[in-house]
Amino acid sequence: MTAEHDTMTRTALKVGVLNAWYGESHVLHGMDFDVAEGEVVTLLGRNGAGKTTTLKAIMGLMEKRSGSVEFGGVETINLPANRIGRLGIGYCPEERGIFSSLNVEENLLLPPVVRRGGLTTEDIFDLFPNLLERLYSQGTKLSGGEQQMLAIARILRTGAQFIVLDEPTEGLAPVIVQQIGRTIERLRQKGFTILLVEQNLRFATSVADRFCVVEHGQVIDTLTRADVDASTAKLNSYLGV
Repeated sequence: MTAEHDTMTRTALKVGVLNAWYGESHVLHGMDFDVAEGEVVTLLGRNGAGKTTTLKAIMGLMEKRSGSVEFGGVETINLPANRIGRLGIGYCPEERGIFSSLNVEENLLLPPVVRRGGLTTEDIFDLFPNLLERLYSQGTKLSGGEQQMLAIARILRTGAQFIVLDEPTEGLAPVIVQQIGRTIERLRQKGFTILLVEQNLRFATSVADRFCVVEHGQVIDTLTRADVDASTAKLNSYLGV
């Protein structure tokens, strides 16, 4: 991030020397990066690099972690997940977490509204008209794309202004991937801040402002969209493409 960028925007999330463990296995080794308000940042890296673990550590879902995670200027490293969520950060895991026995409307209304500023159901159906069409369909009857839309929609209703997405395009048809991309762009226009993990390089480079390259639980480089446009070979070399 440039000095000019720093003076014009506020930092929404600042991660410093973040370490995390699964049992005795040390997975994150000092993650350092930040996300500015209104920015879309993607964590990129090979499988097993520590990207999803980083999201879980930020959200307080790792039992053992150390370092610093500041959200909106509030240190959250010792806060439980529910307290972190109430600060206005919403997490959409890769498995989406749709309740199969509930219909779309019930899934959508299940999480509590924790802050002002959440999207209304009308706003949500404007973003995702498919959900309105499937309002009374059970979770088991939804396609993968519809489940992903519903998982994002639930977060937007709660009032979260910082959205964390883990592999939002995983297993989705190209037409749905494009729709998710358009949704992220519309959310950016509405002032949302987004951090995502994404394996689909073409998708990531179409939506993100910056790219944090993760390897062995560390950020080894940070690239802007201009950097990627100028040298896709550099990014491909990091990812082994």
